Amino acid sequence: MTIAEQPVQTRTLGFVQAINDALDIALETDERVFALGEDIQEPGGGGFGVFKGLGKKYGTQRIRHTPISEQAIMGAAIGAAISGLRPVPEIMLMNFTHVCMDQLVNHAAKLRYMSGGRTPVPITVRTATGAGGGFGAQHSDMLEAQLVHAAGLKVVVPSNPADAKGLLLSSIFDDDPVVFVEMFGLYFASRGEVPVGDHRVPLGKAAIARPGSDVTILTYGRQVVDCLAVAEQLATEGIDVEVVDLRTLQPLDIETVLASVAKTKRAVVVHEAVRRNGFGAELAATIHSELFGELAGPVARVTAPNTPVPYAKSLEQAYIPGPPQIEAAVRGLL
Repeated sequence: MTIAEQPVQTRTLGFVQAINDALDIALETDERVFALGEDIQEPGGGGFGVFKGLGKKYGTQRIRHTPISEQAIMGAAIGAAISGLRPVPEIMLMNFTHVCMDQLVNHAAKLRYMSGGRTPVPITVRTATGAGGGFGAQHSDMLEAQLVHAAGLKVVVPSNPADAKGLLLSSIFDDDPVVFVEMFGLYFASRGEVPVGDHRVPLGKAAIARPGSDVTILTYGRQVVDCLAVAEQLATEGIDVEVVDLRTLQPLDIETVLASVAKTKRAVVVHEAVRRNGFGAELAATIHSELFGELAGPVARVTAPNTPVPYAKSLEQAYIPGPPQIEAAVRGLL
């Protein structure tokens, strides 16, 4: 057996452990990498334990505790990036990116373009969000559409531990600013086999999470889990659903998207963000523009309703687009 044919060594990790592993490898690989954020030093290692053990291993200069100031965190990260470092700032909750949106959108996203390519800004902004945890309306929004709309940012939303590790490492060593979105619903529920060592997943490349021939579901993040469950259930009735995990929203792997939909002639876009002006609207518009004459029906969207995330558990569960809505959309196209 040649080296190329040898199986990849893996170990079973949870989502948080996989991110911790990626950060550990990045910090060990390149001394220019450092992290900064609120409460990320020991003993807690951050609000969700992502940095557990790393503060002790790498010290306070490379795992830097900051005040509760998103503007300061982002501003310091941008300054460090344009001076040659590779900062990994943590904005603890995605809603709080609004607090530092000027630094992120007007500076990090635009400096390379405005300098004619001479000033890269290699920062990876980690942030967490998602409904289902009872965190309330100000702590649970999916805001990926706003970030994709900002020219110059890359936006990544992993759905499983292996991709979380591989995409985070690729993001950290990318020369453009990346917003890396981690969904609460995956933090402690998702486990899987993760390659050992410096495992990287290229940005801008979607994954066929499940091949199929009747309908394409296009999704990302936690909703990939629900879509796969629906696909397996429908398979018992002879309905063959292809699930495409986009993984990276910008750059978007439009070739894989169009190839899949051209094959099945039907598409359902699923995301947790609200429906109005969501990322699914852009995706649907692109599919209709490129494949209008080949589609067997209009692109369907399964999303959250146009309302803030509720706090009451029963309302929050009703808010999240889940398997019943996904299944209904698939059946509607058929």
